[in-house]
Formats: sequence, structure tokens, C-alpha cells
Amino acid sequence: MNRKMEPKAPEHLREATRQWWESVVSEYDLEQHHRRLLSLAAEAWDRCTEAREALAEHGLVFEDRFDQPRARPEVAIERDSRTAFCRTLRELGLDVDEPAEGSRPAAIRGNANLKIARG
Repeated sequence: MNRKMEPKAPEHLREATRQWWESVVSEYDLEQHHRRLLSLAAEAWDRCTEAREALAEHGLVFEDRFDQPRARPEVAIERDSRTAFCRTLRELGLDVDEPAEGSRPAAIRGNANLKIARG
């Protein structure tokens, strides 16, 4: 019997994100270019998580050389990474839950009945 081997998630991803990547690949029949987009989404998720952790440690603002409060760079990194994650999933046409640190695999929902109001 010739079993199709499931591709492995990129090694540089966090463990929970690798598990999420592999669960999506096992549920969907993705072409190579789709898996690359999925990897970009996973990397964006990890980057967002890293920025969120840095913000939890250092706070949202710092004082510049003029003693004025400024947003930490991680604020923009978190925002941009979250946006990239959402856009990449939308590009793939997948409606999946984001990676979680828990032991439960991500739920996958179809988006066939999704209606978007245009205004």
C-alpha cells in the first residue's frame, strides 16, 4: 500500500504552531504554494506571539530621549503580524482557529456560508 506522507511543518515554528500547521495540512488537500502561504501565516502568528510576550514583559510604552512616552516597536509588530496572519488565511480561503498553546487541536470550520456586508 502506497501511503501519502504528510508534509512536516517548518522546524523554526513554535511547537504549538507546528502542530496547528500539521493539523491544517492533514485536514485540507493543499498544493505546495498553499503550504507556503500556510507557513507564512504560521510565521506571522509566531511573530505576533513574540511581540505580545515582549509587551507583557516591557510594557506598551517607553520614554524617548526627550522623556516623552512612545509606543514600543513591538506594538506595530504585533498589529502587523496579526493582520498578515488574517490576510494570509483569507487568501487561502481557510476558516480555521488560530494556533493555541493547549493540547487540543485547532477546530476547522468551512466558510461556504460566510456573507460579508458591503457598504
